[in-house]
Amino acid sequence: MNDRFRWKKMAILLWAGWLTGCSFIPDYHRPDQWKATSFKEDGIWRYAHPADTESKGDWWTYYHDATLDKLENQVISGNFQLQAALQRYQEATAFLTEQSAYLYPQINLIGGVTSNGQSSQRLYRSPVTPRVQGDMIGGVGTLYEIDFWGAIRSAIASAKAGAEASQAQVAYAELSLQALLASSYVKLRGLDAEVKLLEDTVKDYQHELDLMQQRHDVGINSDLDVQRSRSLLEETKAQEAKIIGQRALYEHAVAVLVGEEPSRFSLVSDPQWIYKAQYGAIPATIPSVVLQRRPDIAAAERAVVSANAQIGVARTAFFPTISLGALVGYENHATSGLLQSPFSFWSVGPMAFYNIFDAGLRQAEVDRATAKTRELTATYRQTVLTSFKEVEDNLSEIKNYGIDDEHQKQAVAAAQITFKLANQRYIEGASNYLDVIDAETIQLRTEREEIYVRTALNQSVVDLVRSIGGSW
Repeated sequence: MNDRFRWKKMAILLWAGWLTGCSFIPDYHRPDQWKATSFKEDGIWRYAHPADTESKGDWWTYYHDATLDKLENQVISGNFQLQAALQRYQEATAFLTEQSAYLYPQINLIGGVTSNGQSSQRLYRSPVTPRVQGDMIGGVGTLYEIDFWGAIRSAIASAKAGAEASQAQVAYAELSLQALLASSYVKLRGLDAEVKLLEDTVKDYQHELDLMQQRHDVGINSDLDVQRSRSLLEETKAQEAKIIGQRALYEHAVAVLVGEEPSRFSLVSDPQWIYKAQYGAIPATIPSVVLQRRPDIAAAERAVVSANAQIGVARTAFFPTISLGALVGYENHATSGLLQSPFSFWSVGPMAFYNIFDAGLRQAEVDRATAKTRELTATYRQTVLTSFKEVEDNLSEIKNYGIDDEHQKQAVAAAQITFKLANQRYIEGASNYLDVIDAETIQLRTEREEIYVRTALNQSVVDLVRSIGGSW
C-alpha cells in the first residue's frame, strides 16, 4: 500500500511539472521608437519592420554584364568569409539541438566489475569472511530534470533566437560581400576608363612634344615651350602609372572576394564599361517593405530576443531543481547467475536541490542578463537608425551625382572646344603655348572628373541596394 501511494505521488508530481510549467522570460516587445514616416530625400519611402527571409533578388543583373554575373555567383561558393559565417550558423543550430535534448530523459547503461581486498585487521571482520571479494553490477539508469520553472524552455528559446540571428548574419554577410564585389568591380571599370584616357593623352602629348621639338629645331619655338610640353607629358605618364597601380589593387581585391589567388586571376580591361553601364531605373514608387530585408536589422533584433530569454534562465535559479532518478539492474559477486531474480535491484524517486546561500550570485546573473538585453536593445536601435541614415545618404548621392554627371558632360564638351580654339590660336600665332597647356590640363581634368562621377554614381546605386536589403 505504501509503495502504491508513493508511486501515485511521484506520478502526480511529474504531471504537475508538465502541465503547470511556467516561464520567467520577460514579455518581449520590439524596441522600435521611430516617429518619422518618410525619408527626407524621397517622400515616397516609408519605414518598415525587419523581415529578412524575403528574396534579395539578383540585383547585379541590372548591369547586363556577364562577367559581373559570373563573379557574383563565385562569391557564394568561393568566399571564405561567407563559408565561416555558414559554419557559425551550423554551430548555432547544433547548440539549439543540444539545448532541446535536455527536455528528454537520458537513459544510460551502467556496469562494473570490481575486486575489493579487506584488511585482516578490519574491525568486526569475521575470520571466515574471504579477504578478497568480487562484485559485478549491471543495469539501466536515468536522471531526468523536470522543467518546472521553464529553465530548459527558456534556454531553448534563447538558442532558437540565437540560431535565427546567426542565419540572418549569414544573409547579411552574403549581401555585404556581393555589394562589396559589385562596388569594387565598378571602381575597377572606372579605372579602366581612366587608364585608357591617360594612355590616349600620353600619345597625344608625345606627338605634341615631337612637333614642338621639330619646330624648335627649325627655330620656330623656344626651348621653353619644348620643356613645358615635356613636363606635361612626364606628369601624365606618372598619373597613368599611379592609376594602373590602383587598378591592380582592385583586381586583387576582386580575386580574394571570389576565393581565387590574385596571381592567377585577371580581368580584361573594358574602358567603355563606365560610359555604357545602365543600372536598372529606380522606380518612381518603392514599397516600404524594402527595409524588411535588411538582415543586419533582423540579426540585431533576434540577438535581443535571445538575451531576453536568458533573463528567464537566470530567474529560474531562485527555485529548486527537481529531478526524477531511476536505476534498475543486477548485482552479484560472481558471473554465474547474475541475471537471476534474487540478484536484481531497483531504485526510483524524486530529488530536489535548493541553494539557500550564494552571496548574491543568482541575483548578479539576473542583473547581468538584464544589462545584456538592454545593451543589445541599444545596439538594435543604433542598427536601425544607421540603416535609415545609409538610405538617406545613398538617395542623396544618387540624386546629386546624377545632376553632377549632367553638368560634367557639358564641362567636358566645353573643355574640348576650348582646347581646339587654344591650339588653333597658337598655331596661328595669336596666343602663346601656355594657353594650350592650360586648355589641355582643363580638358584632361574634366574628362577624369566625368569618369569619377560616373563611377561614384554607380557605386552609390550598389550602396543603395545594400542599404535597402536587395533589389528594388
